[in-house]
Amino acid sequence: MSEDLSDLVARLRATSGDYAEVEVKSAAGGLPNSLTSTLSALANLPGGGTIILGLDEATGFRPVTLADPHVLKQGLALKSRSFTPPVRLTISDGIVDGASVVVARVHECDLSAKPCRVTASGAAYLRGYDGDFQLSTLEEQAFLVARQPPAFDRAPVTGASREDLDDELVAEFLRSARERDPHGLGRFTDDTELLRRAGVTLPDGTPTVAGLLALGIHPQEWFPQFVIQASAEPLPTDPVGSRSRNQATITGPIPRMLDEALAWARRTFDTTIVSAPDGSVYDRPAYPFVAFRELIANALVHRDLDHWSAGMAVEVRLRRDRLVVSNPGGLYGITVERLGRDAVTSARNARLVAICQHARTPETSARVIEALATGIPTVTAALSDAGLPPAHYVDAGIRFTVVLHRGIADRPAADLNETELRIYDALAAGARSVAELQHVLDLAAPNIRKALRELRAQGLVEQLGGRGRPTSYRRWPE
Repeated sequence: MSEDLSDLVARLRATSGDYAEVEVKSAAGGLPNSLTSTLSALANLPGGGTIILGLDEATGFRPVTLADPHVLKQGLALKSRSFTPPVRLTISDGIVDGASVVVARVHECDLSAKPCRVTASGAAYLRGYDGDFQLSTLEEQAFLVARQPPAFDRAPVTGASREDLDDELVAEFLRSARERDPHGLGRFTDDTELLRRAGVTLPDGTPTVAGLLALGIHPQEWFPQFVIQASAEPLPTDPVGSRSRNQATITGPIPRMLDEALAWARRTFDTTIVSAPDGSVYDRPAYPFVAFRELIANALVHRDLDHWSAGMAVEVRLRRDRLVVSNPGGLYGITVERLGRDAVTSARNARLVAICQHARTPETSARVIEALATGIPTVTAALSDAGLPPAHYVDAGIRFTVVLHRGIADRPAADLNETELRIYDALAAGARSVAELQHVLDLAAPNIRKALRELRAQGLVEQLGGRGRPTSYRRWPE
């Protein structure tokens, strides 16, 4: 029995296909070569993923006619055996808008066998929110390290001393611990003993990694890339050639980085003037600051601290239609599906999380985190109140990414007229000239050329040849 994919495709259309665990291919011209990297990436993705053959993402996930679905299924099964370990697939039929498609469920590779590699090349791939990426040697190490419980935040920082801790942050930490936990950590009246018991320092006074990151004067003296790299996409009014705007490298201990990240957001986010029912007027940012703060705090506290990720920063990228926050290290002890739904607190860096519960930001004296599993629900509620779509979370195993959208994206390609759609479909079999399209479609040459100009403008078709050479047109390769 064919599976009804209506709900899944509706979500894909609403988010312009922004789902890491789902890959869509038209496959009108046969099994795409790009599936090699996709199969490896989905097998390495926590929870695996789904491949749908027979939908064209470029035209709003419209079903296309598959020449021979059985051959595609055979091709998928054969290709799955070209990996080490072999990719496990469950292949079935699906229905979208009354048309048949091929559905392949890609099962997650066993943790002890990750990363799943292409046998012929030895390459392994990772799934991002916007494509597949070949793993670097350092990233491959992350899969091996993930087999052991992390304890990197407890390690001593060689060369650091008590003098490298920020006195203001330490004082706030001690005050909070004694006020909020008077019968536990706060019962130690000696400051030195309390810092040791909390894991901020070791018995000889050497700060731990967690202690220095949370309460240090300048942790980047030892960890240069434990920073936030933030930038925004240029605006149409920016000078030609601009690569980014408001680019910033935010340094310092976690509480100070959190304050500065919010200051960056206030300088950078677009705002609109909104009238309240009582007649008051206020500025509303493109993304709620409270949601942004929670995402940054989570990224700083839960980022991976192992040697493989020492050269990687927390990244913030503001694009015209979305905000992307990512950090090295995937989810630990919880899945994306359970985020914000279960009252589960799970920490990759347990000692750092415990310290940050009592750390305070200098500007506002606000808590860095609560560690009560309230962060994701706070993000969800803030986005809903602002009329924005829910956040999209992508756990790639060794990198965690959150994507916020400004709204439901319009897909210009979904508005192609009948002539443009006919020509686009005709190019599924390969490149064709205008004369060949005339013969196949029985359309006038001027109409075909006009449609091709629109298809090229929308990035759906490319021109081959020209300027004295035979000219043909083809779809951009999948």
